[in-house]
Amino acid sequence: MPSALFIRHHLEDNPGLIGEAFKARGYACDLVMMDASTPTPQIDGYDVLIILGSTSSVNDTDALSAWFGRELELLEEAVRREVPIFGICFGAQALCRLFGGTVERSDAPEIGWYDVQSKDDAPIVDGPWFEFHFDRCVLPPTAQLWASSQHAVQAFAVGRNLGVQFHPEIDDVQLRDWFDADDTELPRQFASREELLAQTTQETPAARQRALELVDVFLAHAAR
Repeated sequence: MPSALFIRHHLEDNPGLIGEAFKARGYACDLVMMDASTPTPQIDGYDVLIILGSTSSVNDTDALSAWFGRELELLEEAVRREVPIFGICFGAQALCRLFGGTVERSDAPEIGWYDVQSKDDAPIVDGPWFEFHFDRCVLPPTAQLWASSQHAVQAFAVGRNLGVQFHPEIDDVQLRDWFDADDTELPRQFASREELLAQTTQETPAARQRALELVDVFLAHAAR
């Protein structure tokens, strides 16, 4: 049985709909924590590596010294071993940085459900996808842009790896866990927590199918 390693950075994060999709495709899924108090995970025996989101920025020097530097080394090891990486939000930004791109503060952060526009024949489902980010990627020359929104790169491939700025793992249960873990008010230009939860409850059944299609896209690309 193939196996997938999910790395999270907060207890309230879980593989969600993406984890369901990998299991539906026959993968055994493990979830480990990566933060300042935990050792660097080992990728021995895993077929794919999935990096989930984080409230930290890849440009945060404190996170870099405490744990993100070790995570970049783990990603480098995965590339050397030809273990395909699927980066989600922070994970996508880590991929971008790993391959020589940069990550900058966005002048138009995105929180909520957004459509994305696929590029040319890129096999990305346009959405809607859930977004929650304040930074954006500036891709390295080696990356292929697969999708974007008005304000940010939304999906890209680099080597056998895939990065997505949106959160395809999100369902209504996980979003409620996020909000319960952090009571900071959302910026006023976005929908309220209650509105986002209601919309996410409505979107979850279709998002579950889109997540399955996205995992199929990643696995097909990784197999090339």
